[in-house]
Amino acid sequence: QVQLVESGGGLVQAGGFLRLSCAASGRTFNNYAMGWFRQAPGKEREFVAAISGSGKTTYYADSVKGRFTTSRDNAKNTVYLQMSTLKPEDTAVYYCAARGRSSGVTTTPSLYDYWGQGTQVTVSS
Repeated sequence: QVQLVESGGGLVQAGGFLRLSCAASGRTFNNYAMGWFRQAPGKEREFVAAISGSGKTTYYADSVKGRFTTSRDNAKNTVYLQMSTLKPEDTAVYYCAARGRSSGVTTTPSLYDYWGQGTQVTVSS
């Protein structure tokens, strides 16, 4: 069982930046690929970014490519999402997720086994 706790969300003006953190429990964190998803009011949950267990492979949604960067520190059991040049359309609840069955990246929510509780990101115009 893995527990995930996100932090770092908040209110920021357009053009600003935030860094989200996701702390995971468990002793085999480097075996898990990690993903970031977001859900805006009235919309479906959408993929944002993913990182492999080793951290060597990352993948991003086109909407955030070049603005967001995900990284991980396996010694600290933590994954990060650095968000810059934020836009009002980035407003959503952001979730981190862990893929227990594979360390490879995927954009498919159903392939992630564990989810955090989410953290709100609000970007004002």
